Amino acid sequence: MRNTFFIIALLGGMVLGGCRGSISEEPPVHINPNMDFMERYDPQSASGFFADGRTMRPPVPGTVARGMLKDDTRFHLGLEADGSYVQGIPVQITQAFAQRGRERYDIYCAVCHGKAGDGQGIVMTGGYGFAPIGYHNDRLRQIEDGYLYDVIANGIRTMPAYGQMIPVADRWAITAYIRILQRSQNATEGDIPADILSDIRPAGSP
Repeated sequence: MRNTFFIIALLGGMVLGGCRGSISEEPPVHINPNMDFMERYDPQSASGFFADGRTMRPPVPGTVARGMLKDDTRFHLGLEADGSYVQGIPVQITQAFAQRGRERYDIYCAVCHGKAGDGQGIVMTGGYGFAPIGYHNDRLRQIEDGYLYDVIANGIRTMPAYGQMIPVADRWAITAYIRILQRSQNATEGDIPADILSDIRPAGSP
């Protein structure tokens, strides 16, 4: 009993001693640092560890960000494995897709190439010293779809590149709409559905 009493008295004295009310100038005991005081760098700060003095490290060569792997060259570049242009649009063409192409075309392309693709856009009235081409010639009617996609993405001659402004899928949608414009401006009577043809024929014509 005497030992038990002594131990309780000792512990009680220690507890009371810790509550003496004075402020210690010693740093508190940090029992579990848990990486709280590890060395760190601020963005754009200098580093004495790396030879180039930069804290922020460039990506390892060949690094590809998640979702940015462009392994489908037909879709992303408009090119076949051998580097030639793809012949056809590698996307399913629907009415909604074509309508999207028309919307994007009217925003980015019509100002130079014209609403009908005839090269008579509004810039032709400004005296800029160059003449945008129209799409209604044999060369461009027969050119590969991948070529049109590439020109949209990377530009050609006086036409700037639009790759930074127009996403990949929209470039193909514009390509599809260009083909629609070409077909519409060079259509024959056989291209018109019979029910529509009967509505547009002059009265009395066969």
